[in-house]
Amino acid sequence: MEKAHFIGIGGIGVSALAKYYLKKGFRVSGSDLVSSEIIESLKKQGAKIFTGKHSAKNLIKNASLVIYSPAVQSGNPELKEARKRKIKIQSYPQVLGQLTREYFTIAVSGTHGKSTTTAMLGLLFIKAGFDPTIILGTKLKELGNSNCRVGKSQYLIIEADEHFASFLNYWPRIIVLTTVEEDHLDYYKNLKNIISAFKKYLGHLDKDGILIANKDDNNVLRLSRKIKNTVYYSLKQKDSKKLKSILRAPGEHNISNALAALSVARTLKIPDKISFQALSSYTHAWRRFEIHKIKIKGKRITLISDYGHHPTEVRVTLKAAREKYPKKKILCVFQPHQYQRTYYLFRDFVKIFKKSPVDNMIITDIYDVAGREEKEIKKQVSAEKLVEAINENKTIYVPKKELLGYLEKNLETGQVLIIMGAGDIYGITLSLTESGKRKKIY
Repeated sequence: MEKAHFIGIGGIGVSALAKYYLKKGFRVSGSDLVSSEIIESLKKQGAKIFTGKHSAKNLIKNASLVIYSPAVQSGNPELKEARKRKIKIQSYPQVLGQLTREYFTIAVSGTHGKSTTTAMLGLLFIKAGFDPTIILGTKLKELGNSNCRVGKSQYLIIEADEHFASFLNYWPRIIVLTTVEEDHLDYYKNLKNIISAFKKYLGHLDKDGILIANKDDNNVLRLSRKIKNTVYYSLKQKDSKKLKSILRAPGEHNISNALAALSVARTLKIPDKISFQALSSYTHAWRRFEIHKIKIKGKRITLISDYGHHPTEVRVTLKAAREKYPKKKILCVFQPHQYQRTYYLFRDFVKIFKKSPVDNMIITDIYDVAGREEKEIKKQVSAEKLVEAINENKTIYVPKKELLGYLEKNLETGQVLIIMGAGDIYGITLSLTESGKRKKIY
């Protein structure tokens, strides 16, 4: 039995690949700094995982392959040990790139909407009997609360991440392009470089490849003009009205995501009846407007857990919440993700929060992404400075360690609580929802 070792196995992408290798009969081991739901799930499936400090001792004997997250630094001791033993080493995007050549690959790309569109498309393909393999950047209850499904057909549906230009490793037959705007500026520096990377990525389509493009996004429209086989979708098309009436996932952005999935289905001759049935059954993916009914000190609360961490994602999520709960009092707790993102997109965050449709906002401490932060930028930006710039009475700063106590004291029965961010703010959601127990995460 071949052995594969994954460094950074708790990451949402790397863990999906680890599950793929488990299904393919590999003995899987891995390491990460901290444990998580994802790691515990992998252990139950047979993976041997080390948590805590990375160490050369974690690398199992006779490993034939080492796969690492793009976030892992080159000096990682497990990588160094793998080089010493002359084991084959590949990054997560490189391995996924190989798979895209082996399957009929549909890659969902763009600054926003990748996970939801991939999830919708995956469920649609399952409903249509296509038996796809799916690798996505979130967990889906319809996949057994997993981020990976291994099917028996030729079809592979993946979420193609643009960070670190990872998607340049992929060679899909169909590309879905949702939106293109400024993000990951620690890597790209400016929008020009982002557009250049997407242009190069679109060049990976062969002459018979198809681009499914969002006509409502100007940058997508600009990039798509030179692609011969382009199918456009738009909120202005008549299908939008029907989707709005049947979708259980709220918000205009989810109508757009569903239109993208519908366009792919039509390209592959899947009947509309099947597509609409599948899309109407979709509720949410993990941490994508995930709704929980909870009690806090005897007070009944609606909790929405959401992964949004870019200004555009925050805007559309808050708008969707207000549309779904027009008369409810809404409090949003937001954790900025990464000092550099907060610094580069500071003005956009301020603008979004000044116009926020919710009743109250709490901004808590910025999530520090280990190994990806610049010391000088960390000195220039903080949650407190963001609140000060917003300068609205309804927006306050609460330190992360005080959040649980604050919520217990201040939430009211019937209120909607949104906990939003891509960092460890998820610990607050777990504290409030996990089996009705309240573990002190902070």
